[in-house]
Amino acid sequence: MIQNTVKITPELIAAHGLKPDEYERILELIGREPTFTELGIFSAMWNEHCSYKSSKKWLKTLPTKGPRVIQGPGENAGVVDIDDGQTVVFKMESHNHPSYIEPYQGAATGVGGILRDVFTMGARPVAAMNALRFGEPDHPRTKHLVSGVVSGVGGYGNSFGVPTVGGEVEFHKSYNGNCLVNAFAAGLADADKIFLSEAKGVGLPVVYLGAKTGRDGVGGATMASAEFDDTIEEKRPTVQVGDPFTEKCLLEACLELMKTGAVIAIQDMGAAGLTCSAVEMGAKGNLGIELDLNKVPVREENMSAYEMMLSESQERMLMVLEPSKEDVAQAIFKKWGLDFAVVGVTTDTLRFVIKHHGEVMADLPIKELGDEAPEYDRPWLPWAEPAAIPADQIAAPADYTEALLKLVGSANGSSRRWVYEQYDTLIQGNSAATPGGDAGVIRVEGTNKGLAFTVDVNPRYCYANPFEGGKQAVAETYRNLSAVGALPLATTDNLNFGNPEKPEIMGQFVGCLKGIGEACEVLETPIVSGNVSLYNETHGEGILPTPAIGAVGLLKDVTKRVGSAFVAEGETILLIGGHGTHLGQSQYMAEVLGREEGAPPPVDLAKEKRNGTFVRNSIESGRVTAVHDISSGGLAVALAEMAISGKMGATVKLDLENVHAKMFGEDQGRYVVTITNAELAAFMEDAIDLGIGVEELGTTGGTDLNFANLTTISVSKLSQAHEAWFPEFMAHA
Repeated sequence: MIQNTVKITPELIAAHGLKPDEYERILELIGREPTFTELGIFSAMWNEHCSYKSSKKWLKTLPTKGPRVIQGPGENAGVVDIDDGQTVVFKMESHNHPSYIEPYQGAATGVGGILRDVFTMGARPVAAMNALRFGEPDHPRTKHLVSGVVSGVGGYGNSFGVPTVGGEVEFHKSYNGNCLVNAFAAGLADADKIFLSEAKGVGLPVVYLGAKTGRDGVGGATMASAEFDDTIEEKRPTVQVGDPFTEKCLLEACLELMKTGAVIAIQDMGAAGLTCSAVEMGAKGNLGIELDLNKVPVREENMSAYEMMLSESQERMLMVLEPSKEDVAQAIFKKWGLDFAVVGVTTDTLRFVIKHHGEVMADLPIKELGDEAPEYDRPWLPWAEPAAIPADQIAAPADYTEALLKLVGSANGSSRRWVYEQYDTLIQGNSAATPGGDAGVIRVEGTNKGLAFTVDVNPRYCYANPFEGGKQAVAETYRNLSAVGALPLATTDNLNFGNPEKPEIMGQFVGCLKGIGEACEVLETPIVSGNVSLYNETHGEGILPTPAIGAVGLLKDVTKRVGSAFVAEGETILLIGGHGTHLGQSQYMAEVLGREEGAPPPVDLAKEKRNGTFVRNSIESGRVTAVHDISSGGLAVALAEMAISGKMGATVKLDLENVHAKMFGEDQGRYVVTITNAELAAFMEDAIDLGIGVEELGTTGGTDLNFANLTTISVSKLSQAHEAWFPEFMAHA
């Protein structure tokens, strides 16, 4: 008989994030009052972060299969075929709540966690990205958060030794009380050497690997499933502390161990630590797990069973081991200076049994811990679609020069060099395109192949029309990959929203997922992994819906990629996809006019696919010299960025009717390309044959960006404005 030494009160149940009806369900499942440790275990397994109880219904609607998908959602990371018996393994995950409380460690352990997700599958990490969102620049906490988060991302990734090849950083008042830190990692593995977390076999040793267990991060997953209020500082102890050098040793030890045939199943100890990893391994394999906590390596004295089961100390793994290889495995981990301890055994009981000091602290049905977690069909309100605002009803700028300088030099339009220069973008020696362009690119070592990576979302679009915003997030990543010549393969999502118990917030979630699902289906980029982060609210104020999409593309020949910079004088500049007409929810409206109004631009997915395919084929055949997709800020900003990157001007002619929409409109499915005169005629003919709209805009050359009849700005002035904002903002951080 299990003895309960702690009285279970309604207050204690509420403190564990469990609703009264959820607690009643626990009583029905186990037929008695839970122990304090069992309450903690249920709290960890049934919170939003681990169980996806508010989102599971809608996640099931996403397309997750495709001819290249080897492993979709449900494992530590997704696995996608990249030919020649090789795979790319990738995922994106949030560490929002911890990063707001303690920005350096929150961001650092977010990077550490996503790297473990990748190498747990047997892949060596080769690239990282991040998507960061902060409050208004003049908010008193923003600088502190930017400084801490960027330092944390760089401090962990640089020390571990993985290049950061891309990402995004944006500011908006809706993130004043909840910054977003979404971390992405990708690795390479042979297709026949993928490791999964499903335990197999009865009576096999369950082995603890890596760093010792401490009290850091106890209750972290539960904290990540709650809104913030005035008690935020009290939650600091729930933030994990990372050690990238230990993780690097763990990576090498795990990959070495995997070559020996010793690993039957392996699982990262992430959210909810030992609890979640053990339960998931056992439940997936229809096995029970029995753990003896006296055998768990600890770094603090007198830790309780509750603390050990819920600790989120970093750099730890749990493994089911082939018994005959125990000595070999232990020798490898000893060599790398890491703990190796047999802490349990697989059983045929389907029970999750925890023993400590000879006493049973928990005895629970293992399948029900996961499978019987609440699954809610939360009420949701259909989104109200705002009317599109005709361009002629939106004011043109009084001064086009001033407007363009503001767009390229604002908080959301300026260069992110200050950020990415703190990251190691070249380590491992395979980086072909570093941050600052449409997508990061690495060479697949030992081959001519390349992999391209990008992450994107426009939260303003998602707020105004969740369905179109969800579609656009996928379409934007598709364009970013196509712009460097990469075939988009698959995507991962990081779904950041407010409180799902509010029908309007749940409506945003449903709308975005419907849009994401449709876009992934049409563009053939299935979702293979991801993460949901809900309750991003403080004092009832939620963030803008921010479903970040990370995407991976394949280049057959990495040497054929192009950049987004003007490369030579006298080349023709072409516009693919038509002129801008749509200014609703645009960067121009937000930054120049100070308004966030109207409908976002609609997304024509067939057009996206047609134009993207044409651009990729043109790059692969060597016909174009530079490509840049048109997104935030429209055509004028795309041209300005190409001029800044290439340190070269251009002369562009535009029809003056609604010319501000042609300059700054954010209509979708569009690219700017440059091409030599020798290739021009054939390129135009091919585009016409395929029904693709292409128009000559002008010519590269000179030191000024000249929009005929409107404005002429020196490239050096544009560059100065573009580069100045971030260093000036952070100068006194």
